[in-house]
Amino acid sequence: MAQAAINYQKLEEELQERITAFHDDPYGFVMFAYPWGEPGTLLEKETGPDVWQTKVLKDIAHGIKYGWVDNDGVKVDCSTGIRIAVRSGHGIGKTALMAWLDHWFMSTHPNPGMRTTANTKDQLTTTTWREMAKWHDLLINKHWFTWTATKFTMNARPATWFSPAIPQSENNAQAFAGLHEKFVLVKYDEASEIPDVIWEVSEGSMTDKDGLKIWIVFGNPTQNTGRFTECFKRFRHMWICYQVDARDSNRTDKELIQQWVDAYGEDSDFVRVRVKGMEPRAGILQFIPSDYVEAAAGRVIHISSYVNMPKILGVDCARFGDDQSAIITRQGLAAYNLKKYRNLDSITLAGYVAQEIKEQKPDAVFLDMGNIGAAVYDLLISWGHKQVTGVWFGAAPDDSSIYFNKRVEMWGRMKDWLRDGGCIPDDRELKDDLVGPMYGFTSKEQFQLEKKEDMKKRGVASPDPGDSLAVTFAYPVVKQVRQDFRRQQPQAITQYNPLHGIPSR
Repeated sequence: MAQAAINYQKLEEELQERITAFHDDPYGFVMFAYPWGEPGTLLEKETGPDVWQTKVLKDIAHGIKYGWVDNDGVKVDCSTGIRIAVRSGHGIGKTALMAWLDHWFMSTHPNPGMRTTANTKDQLTTTTWREMAKWHDLLINKHWFTWTATKFTMNARPATWFSPAIPQSENNAQAFAGLHEKFVLVKYDEASEIPDVIWEVSEGSMTDKDGLKIWIVFGNPTQNTGRFTECFKRFRHMWICYQVDARDSNRTDKELIQQWVDAYGEDSDFVRVRVKGMEPRAGILQFIPSDYVEAAAGRVIHISSYVNMPKILGVDCARFGDDQSAIITRQGLAAYNLKKYRNLDSITLAGYVAQEIKEQKPDAVFLDMGNIGAAVYDLLISWGHKQVTGVWFGAAPDDSSIYFNKRVEMWGRMKDWLRDGGCIPDDRELKDDLVGPMYGFTSKEQFQLEKKEDMKKRGVASPDPGDSLAVTFAYPVVKQVRQDFRRQQPQAITQYNPLHGIPSR
């Protein structure tokens, strides 16, 4: 007997009927819409959401039907929409939850008003939206939609039924306005670093009384001030708040977390933020503030602030892979002549450094002894470059009452230099490097920088150009007075922008 033809139209109608039934049930939708436990899929070893994700999803369903109460049993004011704030440690699966909510809302609420944003454009495009795209590929009804790099669209009504990814910007805050639909879902990733003006505009989307309005914000609490923090304090009566310790998640690397606890201390700010999901005691965890760096990249300085100062060459050494070697020159308040190289062996890198020494005649060369640095150092010394000093980043600092090791001490001195008028090249990688590392405190209350491997685990590149500048602060340097400089006539120029080059001395 011939096999009966598959009635695809009937199957599609049944799928639509099943999914429509999850209008007020995001947990039911998540369990139905993805192939949990199915062999050959990314979820073949998964049985469903993590415990904390399950709680949030079920709480949303309960809140839609019956209203909300907080952990103390006090009723939460949801007259201006359902507001959910999740502060957590690292790697618990918050972006996955964002994807599930987006798919649930798009699948069950017609013509919604939706926004997804994050603290930076890179975070939004390379982490948040990328993770959401992964879950889209697993979605049982993905054929209903079109997924692009910036938008998730219902094929049947592309003009009115879509979910966009919008980079947040204080200069483009109105991109978050105008969500006056019956159904609204707004999602923030890394919410602690999103400016207040974006929050204020999003407030307007929650004012309509009809329909369903959900505003959910996620983040590592890297600051102890700001709107994200206030969700758990001053505005607690308006937000349903969750705090998730990374050790309580089934998806985190417990061995790595224990390494963090051993390295930084159970009650350090680093562990409070990255593991416990608690705000830091010391304020923002970014070691060098972004405004220091942006000001330094656009600063014009007087020639007297560098021309008669010692010239120092900084070298950060890397071999192969994602990292790169970097060489930079610092003279007084001016840093310039940044050069970056990838995939060099020690002999080739030593040759580049030797060429810089020949051309610039620095008073000192400070070279990172990690990776291939020791081999580069030995070569340079053997070639007669006695002004080269090797610097071990893990060595003891000069001031152990403040700093844990030489690395954070050099970064601390560089931070002060940037604050006090330092000028740097307007190089995107260098600027990103300088604001990349977070910090914590040891049990002795010493500053300690985040390890490079930990930075990479949260998607931040190793700060190689940043380290090349930092190493110029390793030790004091005295300018070597030479006969030709004593005869040099005063220069006519009275101010100079090092971004355009430094006049030869």
